[in-house]
Amino acid sequence: MAIRDKIEHAIQQQPCTVRDLKAKFGGDRGADRKVMEALDELVREAVVCQRQGVFFTVRSGRADKALVCNLVKLGKNFGFAMLEDGTSDIFIPGRFLRGAMPGDKVLVEKLAHPRVEGSDEGEILAVLEQKNNLVGTTRRVDGKLVFVPDDCPAMTMTIMRDCGGGAKDGDKVAVEILSRGARHDEHRVGVAMRFGSSDEAKRCAKALLYAQDIRSRFPDKVRDEAKKLDGATVREEDTQGRMDLRALPIFTIDSAETKDIDDAISLKQTADGFELGVHIADVSHYVKPGTELDNEAFNRATSVYYADQVVPMLPKQLSNGICSLNEKEVRLAFSCLMHLDKGGNLVDYRFVKSVICSRVKGVYSEINALLAGTADSEIQAKYVEVADQLPAMRNLYSLRAGLRRERGCLDIESGEVKLILDEDGHCIDVKKRVQGESEAMIEEFMLLANQCAAHFARVKQIPFVYRVHEEPNSEKLERLHNLLQACGINDHFAKDVPVPKELSAILEGARGTAYEKIIHTGMLRCMSKAEYKAEPKGHYGLVLKDYAHFTSPIRRYPDLAIHRILTDLLAGGDKETLTVRYADFAEQVSKQASQREVVAMQIERRAEDCYKAEYARRHLGECYEGTISGVTQRGLFVELSNGVEGFVPASSLTPSGTMLTEGIRLSDPVSGKNWNLGDAMMITIVRADVNLGKVDFEVAPAKA
Repeated sequence: MAIRDKIEHAIQQQPCTVRDLKAKFGGDRGADRKVMEALDELVREAVVCQRQGVFFTVRSGRADKALVCNLVKLGKNFGFAMLEDGTSDIFIPGRFLRGAMPGDKVLVEKLAHPRVEGSDEGEILAVLEQKNNLVGTTRRVDGKLVFVPDDCPAMTMTIMRDCGGGAKDGDKVAVEILSRGARHDEHRVGVAMRFGSSDEAKRCAKALLYAQDIRSRFPDKVRDEAKKLDGATVREEDTQGRMDLRALPIFTIDSAETKDIDDAISLKQTADGFELGVHIADVSHYVKPGTELDNEAFNRATSVYYADQVVPMLPKQLSNGICSLNEKEVRLAFSCLMHLDKGGNLVDYRFVKSVICSRVKGVYSEINALLAGTADSEIQAKYVEVADQLPAMRNLYSLRAGLRRERGCLDIESGEVKLILDEDGHCIDVKKRVQGESEAMIEEFMLLANQCAAHFARVKQIPFVYRVHEEPNSEKLERLHNLLQACGINDHFAKDVPVPKELSAILEGARGTAYEKIIHTGMLRCMSKAEYKAEPKGHYGLVLKDYAHFTSPIRRYPDLAIHRILTDLLAGGDKETLTVRYADFAEQVSKQASQREVVAMQIERRAEDCYKAEYARRHLGECYEGTISGVTQRGLFVELSNGVEGFVPASSLTPSGTMLTEGIRLSDPVSGKNWNLGDAMMITIVRADVNLGKVDFEVAPAKA
């Protein structure tokens, strides 16, 4: 059979890429050339057609049905591919995966008759782009070292001989797929990097960063630019044209360990209200468009925080140096100066480029002690220059908190925890993070400045990067409705989509009940994901028409971007000029920052789970009281008072089997025993997998 006929027959059986065809019929330069010549001939004669580098037979019509997707999840016998625009996902049965891995760009054809009516099911026709770098662990099976990817722990891949990189059983590693097969178990890998034992959370966290190509080290060109600012100070010529606010008693308030300080405040209570200043590090003065620093900051888009570590968006010469509003050091700032009336209502504001000098590095815990009247003489002496602002801060915050409640702002508890590490970086304790009075004050004052920035841009009709939070969709509201009904809570709203005030009333009604934590979690999960947009669509959760991120340009690129735009506006730029200069920029920043924020949050959450599991591993066999936080057919999720959550399998609850009711109750039909959402439960920690960030509980034995 001629090469042309062989290729045509192969494409009739299954759409093929050039790589596929060369693998089958090529092998050397001459054979590869013949493959390409035959392909060209088939295309010219309209026997086959090409789409996204994949060849189809024209008569099949499959090219018209093919969709470009990304494989986002892989199970033992299935996968999920998501359309490139993120609008929907498609279930891929195992026999149709073609060896594709998470992160691969694939061409998918939907099946005409999915097994589940109303769902999308498809077949991968070809892998368009391969993601060959994976992260996981090594395991010794039958005397051989194999690789288990994090994205699919039920799968193993063979590590090629002499490509183990010195890895040992149980190591956390990154590998490269060196040879792909038609099935996953035919892939062959080599170890590219060892991180250390997968039983250490800090090693797992580093692997999570590596998997998303997040590096602590900056590229050499970026480092070279940053070195020019090493030890830099504000020169007198830098202050020209700026409002000099060095005489104001400005100060910062952050956690004790914070080194990248990008916001400060000043406050004065007057006869007709309050004069509030929010002063933000003028990062845009140092990070100019088109520089290596700016390009890298755009690519990173955000700093990534986990445990006691940070992977910064900007090098330390800026983040901890010239851009950080350090105590007693002159700094360039971008200030929002606000006037509020006696009721705490915002009356007027203006933005100015300024020069400031922070009087003191405030610490939340110390400010809280001063406000509570429990601070010792040493702390009182530290804050003597700014102490008279604290009563005004409390007064203004009290007014603003009242206005916040009036408009129905959703105050949903996120359940954040603080990880306590020893000197070796191992998690030895986990504590619930509690927001104090000063934390709440600073959050409200920053929110005001953010609101002003968004309002300023919307009124001026200039390109901008807004922080948008849209109302929840019908599917999420249905899930919330089912949860509330199961908890015995009436949720009849005036319209199809509740206004935030209606949801706030439910949160308030649940306060102090057994369902409080569950309802807060359920409410949080029903919310749309906040994101960055170039259009001002408002913020549902905060109940604000105008909102943006202005206050953290050291660690968030959208803040830096809008500083740049506002700087040009204050310098006299008109709407037309700014539109030409920044319209595309605002769109690009919104898209990039939204995507990178999701990646950063996923890393932070998964790393936190690893550290929690590391803590739990120190307490195997110990008994604790927890609260049932989730109910599934497989079993119960139980959360301890410190925020550590574990799973109790249904099989360990009773030997007679269980029955699930409305996602809030497991029942034993034989004994009549029930396990309800929100119930207290005594458990024993029996397993903790640091690598996967999973903890297993069992019902604690009854006391004799």
